[in-house]
Amino acid sequence: MKFFQSTASRGRQGEDSALDFLLDKGMRLIERNYLCRLGEIDLIMHDKDAIVFVEVRYRSSQAFGGAINSVDQRKQAKLIKCAQHFIANCLEKKLTEPSFRFDVIAISPVQSNDGIQWIINAFDEF
Repeated sequence: MKFFQSTASRGRQGEDSALDFLLDKGMRLIERNYLCRLGEIDLIMHDKDAIVFVEVRYRSSQAFGGAINSVDQRKQAKLIKCAQHFIANCLEKKLTEPSFRFDVIAISPVQSNDGIQWIINAFDEF
């Protein structure tokens, strides 16, 4: 009998790998799996003076464009709305406003660097 890993389990492992990778780069975790009525953000990190919204995508093959190409315009718009919700409802008001960016962690077993590709500032901010 062949063992099949669920999509949720693979996704969780991908997020674990991405989180470890970003922590090793000196970032700090603010929140994981932020969920609101507008969607979900996999990881919200703090990087120097920036709040970083991270989308983690795992793809076992490059068919259909691979992990990076799966973050299309529709997905980006959903992430932006969810990030706006987080900013409006969860960030403490401070005298200085942090900068914001969206990163994508694409994980594929066929890529180098342990299968992780990090795209910093992957798409335009809101």
